Amino acid sequence: MLDKVVIANRGEIALRVLRACQTLGIRTVAVHSTADRNLKHVGMADESVCIGPAPAAESYLNIPAIIAAAEVTDAQAIHPGYGFLSENADFAERVEQSGFIFIGPTANVIRMMGDKVEAIRAMKAAGVPCVPGSGGPLGEDSAENAKIAREIGYPVIIKAAGGGGGRGMREVRTEAHLANAITLTKSEAKAAFGNAEVYMEKFLENPRHVEIQVLADGQGNAIHLGERDCSMQRRHQKVVEEAPAPGITPEQRAEIGKVCVEACVRIGYRGAGTFEFLYENGRFYFIEMNTRIQVEHPVTEFITGVDLVREQLLIAGGEKLSIKQSDIKINGHAIECRINAEDPDTFMPSPGTVKRFESAGGPGVRIDTHVYDGYRIPPNYDSMIGKLIVHGRDRETAIARMRIALAEMVFEGVKTNLPLQQRIMADGGFCAGGQNIHYLEKRIAEAKEKAIKLG
Repeated sequence: MLDKVVIANRGEIALRVLRACQTLGIRTVAVHSTADRNLKHVGMADESVCIGPAPAAESYLNIPAIIAAAEVTDAQAIHPGYGFLSENADFAERVEQSGFIFIGPTANVIRMMGDKVEAIRAMKAAGVPCVPGSGGPLGEDSAENAKIAREIGYPVIIKAAGGGGGRGMREVRTEAHLANAITLTKSEAKAAFGNAEVYMEKFLENPRHVEIQVLADGQGNAIHLGERDCSMQRRHQKVVEEAPAPGITPEQRAEIGKVCVEACVRIGYRGAGTFEFLYENGRFYFIEMNTRIQVEHPVTEFITGVDLVREQLLIAGGEKLSIKQSDIKINGHAIECRINAEDPDTFMPSPGTVKRFESAGGPGVRIDTHVYDGYRIPPNYDSMIGKLIVHGRDRETAIARMRIALAEMVFEGVKTNLPLQQRIMADGGFCAGGQNIHYLEKRIAEAKEKAIKLG
């Protein structure tokens, strides 16, 4: 069992990790920037260390400062949460080299999965279904690249090998635009990720985003905990997530889950992870693996009863996976709405002081947030200020509970996307289930066009 853990993150995920540590009797060290002295988890932790000024590059991305915090507090391990350094292989490597435990996969596995070309190669070797594509990075030969595109079939999509978060992608529908698209994506990839490599895949027209949650102990044991549907997206960023995914049969779940579990064992995976797929016409196509805890992990916790962060901590402490696949039962339906401090129409961030915050409640309602009355939302970080999660015996009950919970929540002093989430929960297409990843963008565009006409 771990004795003391540094929580190398901020906001709601830092608070989530702290609570999991407390349930296991693990002492905690909260690292924070000067802008985050008053975060809730900082006051609740056993110890806290300021690691730098407000800009993330000088604090939460400052590897020497985080490792130094572990050293001066005699901590054993570092939990990276999500975002920031959570999928940085160099960070994981330096943590281990400094004599601490990185709560996540090994640096080699993070590095492999972080390079999308290498990840696809590894998944193909493990038997995981992948999108038809170039099978490797694209070279400088325009004629050869055009040949690859013709063999795949237009439309295609050019992707950055080191990309993520919906960045470094460009759709191409005709050969006339291919060479320029490759050049532009390479340039953007180099600037954004320090890696100019790009690859090509078939562009699926109407896919859903369905992902499989896994747990593995790095000792030959792995399980999956079912799937989530994350198709409600804006600019490739998830807005609403739910589990299980509408329309996925138990047989499909078992089949794709088994493949993911076998891949985990093959690559020596350790900790919590997520296999992300595009799902179209009854088929799964691997796109990437997230080697960390996901923002949307609570919906899986609701339907399986498994505390994923607790399991991360136990695995990092050297324990073998105590849960068997036969222990995992899908119970009811869960939905998560991401709550962002942003204008619900323009989506511009809305930092400032929360003058009044009222939570929601009732059966099957969970709120993961670090916000409180008087909390000042800084302009330096992501605009997500919380997650509202509900659970019901079926999808209809979960949607009804979410509508009520959204209506109960109050944030005064800053703008939030609560109105957008309310519109989604009232939308006929969403309520029907099974919409593709382009659906929300189209609905937002339609609403804007209607408002312009009425205005």
